[in-house]
Amino acid sequence: MSFLEVTAQLSKGFLTTLQIFGITLAGALPLGLLITFGSMSKIKPIKWIFKVFVWIIRGTPLMLQIILVFYGPGLIGWDIKIDRLLAVIVAFIINYACYFSEIYRGGIESIPKGQYEAGQVLGMTKSQIFFKVVLFQVVKRIVPPMGNEIITLVKDTSLARVISVIELVKSAQDIISQKSLIWPLFYVGAFYLLFSGLLTILLNYAEKKLNYYQG
Repeated sequence: MSFLEVTAQLSKGFLTTLQIFGITLAGALPLGLLITFGSMSKIKPIKWIFKVFVWIIRGTPLMLQIILVFYGPGLIGWDIKIDRLLAVIVAFIINYACYFSEIYRGGIESIPKGQYEAGQVLGMTKSQIFFKVVLFQVVKRIVPPMGNEIITLVKDTSLARVISVIELVKSAQDIISQKSLIWPLFYVGAFYLLFSGLLTILLNYAEKKLNYYQG
C-alpha cells in the first residue's frame, strides 16, 4: 500500500474526526451556557438537578457515555436503531457541554460584584450589564481553559472507534490489520499535531485580541 493510498484512506477518517469535532463545538458551546444558567439558578431544585447532572457526566468516562448512548435504548427495550456517528456526537455534546458549563460558571463568578453594582447605579438593566460590561471580560478569562478543552476534544474524537465509527485512528487500525503496516499509526500523529497546532495558533491569537478586556 503506497504512501498516497494510506494518506487518502486516513484523510477520509480525518474528515469524520473533523465532523465530530465541529458539530460537538457547535452544540456544546451554547448548551454549556444553558447548563451554567441552570446550575446558577436561584431556584434550589433546578440548581441541584443541574449540578448533579454535571457531576455525573464529569465523573464518568466519555467512552462509557458513548457506549450507553449507542447501546442503551436497545438494552432497555426501545425499538430504536441509532446511527453510530449520531450516538458519538450526542455523547460528545453532552459531555463537553458539562465541562464548558463549569468554565463559564467560573468566568462569570470571577467578575467582581462591584461592576454589577456600578452598572445598576448608572441605570443599566441586568442584561445590559452582562452584555456590555461583563461578557467580554468573561470571554477573556475563559479562553485559556476553553482552549485546553478544545485541544482535548481533538484527541478525544479517537474514542469514537469504540463503537466502530471510522475516524482517523480507526482508519489507521484498519490499514494495520489488513496490510500489516505499522507506520500509518505514527502518521496519524502528524494529523493530530497539525490540527492541534493550528487550533493553538488561533486560540493564542484570540487571547491576544481580548487583552483589552482584562478585568
